[in-house]
Amino acid sequence: MKIFVDENIPLITVRELREQGFDVIDIRGTNDQGITDEILWQKVQDEKCLLITTDKGFSSHRDEEHDDILIIRLKQPTRLKIHQRVMQAIKRYSEKEWYGLMVVMRDAVQSSWRSRRK
Repeated sequence: MKIFVDENIPLITVRELREQGFDVIDIRGTNDQGITDEILWQKVQDEKCLLITTDKGFSSHRDEEHDDILIIRLKQPTRLKIHQRVMQAIKRYSEKEWYGLMVVMRDAVQSSWRSRRK
């Protein structure tokens, strides 16, 4: 599975996902670092990736047709807490289940939505 991580996802998460065999695109240190959410969204859709972010603004795409979105929303986020919630979500769903799914991981609960498909 191809994964695109936003700038706010810890490097420990990027490393562990790669160790598990995922193709991870990390925007940090590239010419795309700091691009707008709209450009990032289009890039993720073009690449057909799972987007992992802490930016709740991407939840506005919930009802659109899309690939996959994982949003981490914690009250007091730390790198370790973000990492743990990402890994928990990745283990929860198979690659086939991710398609068109948006998952929001909070401190104690998770919510998920399936996008509309054409």
